[in-house]
Amino acid sequence: MPKFKKIGVLTSGGDSPGMNAAIRAIVRAAIYNGIRIFGIYEGYEGMINGDIRELKSTDVSNIIQRGGTILKSARCEEFKTKSGRKKAYNQLIKNGIEAVVVIGGDGTFKGAKTFSDEYDIPFVGLPGTIDNDLYGTDMTIGFDTALNTIVDAVDKIRDTASSHNRLFFIEVMGKDVGFMALRSGVTCGAEAVLIPEVPTHLDTLRKHLEKDAERKKSSNIVLVAEGDDSGGAFEIAKKVRKEFKNYDVKVTILGHIQRGGSPTSFDRYLASILGIGAIDALLEDQKSVMIGYVDKEIVNISFAKTTKHHKTINKKMLKIIEILNV
Repeated sequence: MPKFKKIGVLTSGGDSPGMNAAIRAIVRAAIYNGIRIFGIYEGYEGMINGDIRELKSTDVSNIIQRGGTILKSARCEEFKTKSGRKKAYNQLIKNGIEAVVVIGGDGTFKGAKTFSDEYDIPFVGLPGTIDNDLYGTDMTIGFDTALNTIVDAVDKIRDTASSHNRLFFIEVMGKDVGFMALRSGVTCGAEAVLIPEVPTHLDTLRKHLEKDAERKKSSNIVLVAEGDDSGGAFEIAKKVRKEFKNYDVKVTILGHIQRGGSPTSFDRYLASILGIGAIDALLEDQKSVMIGYVDKEIVNISFAKTTKHHKTINKKMLKIIEILNV
């Protein structure tokens, strides 16, 4: 007999490509193990409101290639209150839900940990965020797809930058971290990358642009993480525009295009193996853990660790970008 008769699955916070692949894997792994699986729609808000429906294998057919999340997602302020979590608990009990798999980021796991501390219902998490900023996993679901989206967009922008001797400041997502800007900066050949973890020194950027002007470079691409201390792409472009009259300075904000699209092969693979890992963890009496991917292996790391510690960038990648722009 399976340990659980009924479990739930939800997606919370910002969506990321591969969430549907993860839902598919969780649903089918649960069914494989003789467990009934229920989708909780609209994240923690749906848990509070009781928007809970049973999922069959056919409900997750033909979704592995789709971006977004069929369960929808929402940020829920009420779940941060004890009364809100009590409502959510009552709905889980009403529907006979004995454990929950959550797919999301840091905020999602903090909510899950708090709930599990208050009520005896196991929660297991999957890292679903394009930022790749969760401690305890090498890669998060959606990161690889977002990188490919950025590189594809920058390649297209460089075509017009080269044709018109333009300097483009391209803003990518990364409110608190620069993982996407750094990795895509290397792979799209950006001349410079500005990230929140390293203060922006206008003098350094100025010297770099002066050097490129002397070399008569036909284009310059500078990637700016949205949380960079320069104030974002528009602000840094405004300052540079005043000093470099010879450059036709342009700004592009990639925005939410980075969240969408069909997940890459890697994100589908990662989501699938982590989804199965979540069901395995529940069957092994694990709770309040995130299922991570480290050195190509599935690992379990406590919510306490993944929410307390911060994943740090590899600053050597800045040196790599500098070397590749000699």
